[in-house]
Formats: sequence, C-alpha cells, structure tokens
Amino acid sequence: MNPNAHTLWRAPQWALAALLAVLGMLGPFSIDTYIPAFTGIATALGATPVEMQQTLSAYLFGFAFMNLFHGALADSFGRRPVVLCGIAMFTIASAGCALSQSIGQLIAFRALQGLSTGAGIVVSRAVIRDMFPPARAQQVMSQVTIYFGVAPAIAPIVGGWLFVHTGWHSIFWFLTLVGVVLWVANFKLLPETLHADLRQPFNVPHLMRGYWQLGSSPRFVLLALASGVPFNGMFLYVLAAPAFLGEHLALAPTQFFWFFILTISGIMGGAWLSGRLAGKIAPKRQIRHGFVIMFTVAVLNLAANLLVPVHVAWALAPIAVFSFGWALMVPVVTLLVLDLYPERRGMASSMQAFVGSTANGVVAGIIVPLVMHSTVLLAVASLLMLCVGLGAWMYLHHRWPDIGRTAAVG
Repeated sequence: MNPNAHTLWRAPQWALAALLAVLGMLGPFSIDTYIPAFTGIATALGATPVEMQQTLSAYLFGFAFMNLFHGALADSFGRRPVVLCGIAMFTIASAGCALSQSIGQLIAFRALQGLSTGAGIVVSRAVIRDMFPPARAQQVMSQVTIYFGVAPAIAPIVGGWLFVHTGWHSIFWFLTLVGVVLWVANFKLLPETLHADLRQPFNVPHLMRGYWQLGSSPRFVLLALASGVPFNGMFLYVLAAPAFLGEHLALAPTQFFWFFILTISGIMGGAWLSGRLAGKIAPKRQIRHGFVIMFTVAVLNLAANLLVPVHVAWALAPIAVFSFGWALMVPVVTLLVLDLYPERRGMASSMQAFVGSTANGVVAGIIVPLVMHSTVLLAVASLLMLCVGLGAWMYLHHRWPDIGRTAAVG
C-alpha cells in the first residue's frame, strides 16, 4: 500500500471505485456492444459466422498478449501513463473498426483494440491495492465489480439500438467517443499511485526475472487458474450469444439485453455480498462458497438441458446464478494474487489477466464454434471450465492449507 495514499485521492472512495470500474469495463463493453450486430456485419462485409467469431478471438488474443506487459510497464513508469496510452490506442482502433471495409480489416483493428484495453483492468487492480489495506481493498474491488457490471448490461442495449437505427458502423464510432471521454476523465482525475520507492527497473533481465518468479510459482499459477478459467463457464454463453439467444431461444437482437441484465445482476449481487463479507469471514471460506454455488448450478444446468426442452423461461437463470458465485469469490482470489509478490503487483495483475484472457481467447476461437449449436454442449463446456478452476483451487488448498486463512496485512 502506498504510504501517501490518503493524500492522493481526497474525493469520496466510491468515486475512485467508479473511475477504476469504468477503466475495467472498457474491455467487456467493447465486446458486448457489437454482439447484437453480428449478423448485420457479416452480411455487410460478406463474412462467414466463423470469420465473425474470429473478430472476438483476435480481440481476446490481443488482449491476452499485451496483458503480459501492461503491468510491467506500470511497475516501471507508473500507473497513469500506461492507462492514458492504452485508452488513446483503443480510441484509434475503434475508429479503424468503424472505417473497415472488409472482414480482414475489422479483425486487424479488433486485435488492436484488444492490445490496448487490458491496460484498464490490469492497472486498476494494482491501483486498488496501492491505495487500500486488504479488507478495504476487497470492499473496493467488490464495488468496482458492481459498477463494472452495469456497463455490459447496457452495452448490448446500446449496440442493438445503434445497429437497428443507424447501422453497424455507428457502434464503433460510439466506442471511439467513449475512448475520448475516458481519456479526458483519466487525464484530469487519475492520480499516480505507485510510490517512487517501489518503481522497478525497466530492463530485459529484470523483467525476465519477474516473469520467471511469477510463472514458476505454483501458488501464483493455481490462483490465476482458479480466478480466470471459471469465468468462461459464464463467458462462453456471452461469446455464443448470437447462436444461443438468436437460434436456440429465438430472441431478436433487441431482446438480447434480458440475458445481459440477468447475468450482470448475478455479478453485481455476488460482488455486493463479497464486499459485505470482507473482513468478516476467512478469504478461503468465501472462495469455497463461490465454487460450491458455481458447481451446483453448472450440474443442474447440464441436467436441465439433457432432460427438458430448452426455453427462455428457465435457460437464462442458471447463467445468472453461476455469475453470482463467480463474483462472490473472484475479488478475494485477485487480492491473494496481488499479495503474493507485493513489489510486483502490476506484473502479477498482468499475468493473472493473461491467464484469464488466454482462456477467453481459446474459448472464443476454438470451443465456442464447436459447441454453440447445441445447448447441451454449451452446458458441458461450462461445467468443464468450472472444473479446471475448481481443481486448481482444491489442489492449492491441499498443498498450502494456510493460504487465504487470514487476510494480508498492509
């Protein structure tokens, strides 16, 4: 924690949480906004469904790759410059998407968007731990998750309205405007929270030692898997939304918002409860509760899809409950990751995001195209994603039983 934290931000803490949440939401917002326009973009550019899916995977792989560097740069040059450069690149890439005349150009600019948006979510996590002690950091992380949940709920509504009334290009012009507003807001408001004494040398040997230190740590890898992979149990339904909602549930693009509202309500509810529990129960108990909820609902979801004809009346509820369980445990796991190596919090946040976003890219580019035309296969894939994270947490709990028993200090 920065010893001067109390002088860096004098406005209410909820305002800082809101600013950081807007930074973190930029990535998912740029995904969810254009999903209702998938069919229209494919028709306009003469693209196949698989090619359209690659606009998602290109974004996610770009996001994953650059996540390796956002945190290291923030540890060396400060949090603020990395955020401002990332938003500027996102704004340029969004304008490029709007001007794209072919599917190849759209994929390329989507990849550039992915390379830039990770700065927000990676750096915002480090800023939280720079500014707050552990229990308060968990509460703020939960508040960020709540605010973060509002944007993806609104994004498909905005995207669907823009697509229907003004065409798909307007979606990316809207994201360009969002980028401009965010850059100005962060330029004026975001403080530099990295203490001068904690700045890391920016040279290749030092960076390689840091990557090796984290990448060779079983505790770090297992925590990153426990937090990042289960998210895909819910996220694969977001990525498969055009097929899941349009084909299987027969919803119009303007009705997609029901799915996002329920899912994000689950995230917001879980994050709210996580904040309420901060400092009241052991972190590992809260993580266990989250995994129990996710596993139970994933099994019930698979059973329902095997036994009952799929229908919108029940098919969306399991995803919302799954999201609740994920949001209940992920703020705690994230803080455990950041506190493993306090002197490298930026890099730790980067590598945690890299693991999660790599999993997202694999799911978007490989798994979703294989399973999106069957609700049973979607349910199986969701359960398997959860089991990867659950297995990582169970092994970690067995091998290092003291981790998460008490919160870190300072």
